[in-house]
Amino acid sequence: LQRMLSIAVEVDRSPNCSSCKIADVIFPFILNIPLRSQREAFLNTMESHLLRCKLLELLFQHSCDVPTTLPLSLAKILYFLSHSSVLLQYEDETATWQRWDEMLQYLSLLLMSYQNPLVCCLSPPTFPLAEHLRSSLNDRMDLIIQKAKPKLQDSDDISHLDVQLNVEDLISRMQQALGHPFPWQIMEKLCMLR
Repeated sequence: LQRMLSIAVEVDRSPNCSSCKIADVIFPFILNIPLRSQREAFLNTMESHLLRCKLLELLFQHSCDVPTTLPLSLAKILYFLSHSSVLLQYEDETATWQRWDEMLQYLSLLLMSYQNPLVCCLSPPTFPLAEHLRSSLNDRMDLIIQKAKPKLQDSDDISHLDVQLNVEDLISRMQQALGHPFPWQIMEKLCMLR
């Protein structure tokens, strides 16, 4: 399935556009997966970083009281950090801290997946084209030959202060929900995310 989804993203003239279309179709099914382990297995085994980005973006948009109109960028990921809470179905009474833990896990995954379309290798790793995952295969080859760097968006220009303020806001919201001290799993994910 993951290989087929990866190929489906690549066959379009615009991988960015095809990943949006595929994510829109898959997203309702993600919402109905009752087990965290199943959701994580599906997202972690995704071969297309671009598609995983789009799915996680939809997930966080869904969990924000006020969705943002920012394009997918580092600024948007910071917005999710401050405004989202995971609203997924659970098959049992999962502890509140585990829901926050899952949200932090997905934020880290979104951040890593977002970096891949900009700078990392195309799946599978044996494929020779290494950057510009938002461009079609034909355009990608030309861009690599020209040694063009992937373009960043204006909203990718964030400061250390932006990160610090948004992480502090998240910690404040988590303290209200969980009390203090946090479980070690939460502390570990906060450090990794920061």
